[in-house]
Amino acid sequence: MKQLFDETSNETAVHITKKYSTSFSRSVGYLDKSIRQDIYNIYGFVRVADEIVDSFEGYQQEKHLDLFEADVWFAIEDGVSANPVNNAFQHTVNKYHIPMPLIVAFLHSMRTDLTKKVYENQKEIDDYIYGSADVVGLMCLKVFVKGNEEEYERLKPSALKLGSAFQKVNFLRDLKQDFEDLNRAYFPNVDPNNFSESVKKDIIAEIKKDFRIAEEGMKQLPKEAKFAVCLAFTFYSQLLKKIEHTPAEVLKEKRIRLSNLKKTMLLTKSHIKHKLKLA
Repeated sequence: MKQLFDETSNETAVHITKKYSTSFSRSVGYLDKSIRQDIYNIYGFVRVADEIVDSFEGYQQEKHLDLFEADVWFAIEDGVSANPVNNAFQHTVNKYHIPMPLIVAFLHSMRTDLTKKVYENQKEIDDYIYGSADVVGLMCLKVFVKGNEEEYERLKPSALKLGSAFQKVNFLRDLKQDFEDLNRAYFPNVDPNNFSESVKKDIIAEIKKDFRIAEEGMKQLPKEAKFAVCLAFTFYSQLLKKIEHTPAEVLKEKRIRLSNLKKTMLLTKSHIKHKLKLA
């Protein structure tokens, strides 16, 4: 019966991923089957933690996060959890020996969201992005290289840049929601009320620089992961391009997204390009 529970835990992680992120779940679907479930397991864990700090308003958020964190540490130690999300995640953590400091940093950034609303300098936001996004990319990298420490260290710098770039794109995409619904301002010394074209241009230039560094590492990923990561990169690159062509005033008023048709077109184009390279 334990096997049945483990299967149900994995299915829960898959369901959460597909329900919350169509772009990411599409990309994950192109990972090799040998590593696909583990990426679902990582996403399920980080998504639930994020939901606690973002959408449990009016409830005892800090206590919920305390319980969630205590359970995941016990699950990693004991090799099982009654929480299906943590049960799936601990399996992946133990299978690939994901470093505990990555999980510590992630949970620290999640906890920061409960109290900190404004980031006043670059170090503060760099620390937050490292914990909220970079370490998630590193967890995934551990899976992509199947625990190979030498490959992990070699590809780590580009994985960090990719995680940072994705998070900054998310900040721009969610500018309105973060400020109006969550009262958060992630860009240092930037007032969302006075978000301008020049500010937007500077942030986009920074993201493009991260993308250039990340792209070099993506080319060296194992074949089991390369196409899926490149597809996610394509989605985010196109989203950034759409944000770049959206006036700053409009960006403050609505969430920018890619249509399902656009995603399908990008997927088809990327798949053809990938096949031609292999031919």
